[in-house]
Amino acid sequence: MKNFIKCNDLINFDMSVNQIIDSKKNPTKEIYNKKEKVLGLIFFNPSLRTRLSTQKAAMNLGMKTICMNIKDEGWQLEFDDNVIMNGDKAEHVREAAKVISTYCDIIGIRSFANLSNKKSDLEDKVINSFVKHSTVPIVNLESALSHPLQSLADAITIKEMSKVKNPKIVLSWAPHPKPLPHAVANSFIEMCRLCDFDLTIANPIGYNLDKKITKGYKIINKQIDAFKNADFIYAKNWSCFDDYGKVNIKDNSWTIDENKMSLTNKAYFMHCLPVRRNMIVTDSVLESNSNISITQASNRVHATQFIINELLKNEN
Repeated sequence: MKNFIKCNDLINFDMSVNQIIDSKKNPTKEIYNKKEKVLGLIFFNPSLRTRLSTQKAAMNLGMKTICMNIKDEGWQLEFDDNVIMNGDKAEHVREAAKVISTYCDIIGIRSFANLSNKKSDLEDKVINSFVKHSTVPIVNLESALSHPLQSLADAITIKEMSKVKNPKIVLSWAPHPKPLPHAVANSFIEMCRLCDFDLTIANPIGYNLDKKITKGYKIINKQIDAFKNADFIYAKNWSCFDDYGKVNIKDNSWTIDENKMSLTNKAYFMHCLPVRRNMIVTDSVLESNSNISITQASNRVHATQFIINELLKNEN
């Protein structure tokens, strides 16, 4: 594995999940000799869990980290080629990526979809430009299309917490006051496919995700029908894909509450966080024993540590 951009960059995703779970149960006394290694974290967008969990994972491996909020602390970058750079962008990614590569052994990139230019977002231009022009491995800390570290942690959580061999999982759209990208939902679906999980997607009419990603999965437009007998409920908002980036409905009837959770098979509630209380999900669900979103967040460290270690193995 040269880079970790999508879940399927792992040769065997499901086996990797099992390896991580096993290492959590049986931690080795291996001393990670990576104290000379440097992880660079380049943030174009805000972060809490991704930033801290990645730094903690690097610390656990004996690495040092360099972190930069590039929009506030660096030059604005140009990603298009053959342009006259006479505007507000002072540096091209061609130079920036190569320079950062001289300082770091791995580079993590976080850059959300802008939700205004569908073609550009589908090209995932920012992270793919770093992959193209960097000389060291790139880790996706959430891009326009994918958030694989989150989904790796989600897979760990589901396998650890599941009470049945083949749990029914529901990915449910939930309301939000502003348009949100599709990256988390996209990667969650990809992860479920790689792990052969039983997944159902619930969203209002007009809010289907990219058909290329959801192909083969049942999409239900009545949330209460989807929730019946579910073992895991994963809540996430996303904006329209067809009417790209738009919020065409503000339907708070999709907020997840105890009544809806009562339709499930005593399901666990999952969310990538941050979560809008009493909009995405009610306080009562978040304060109940069914909420395992903090466990998901904790597993981010284990997921990231595994990925960093796998990328550094390529140097040997």
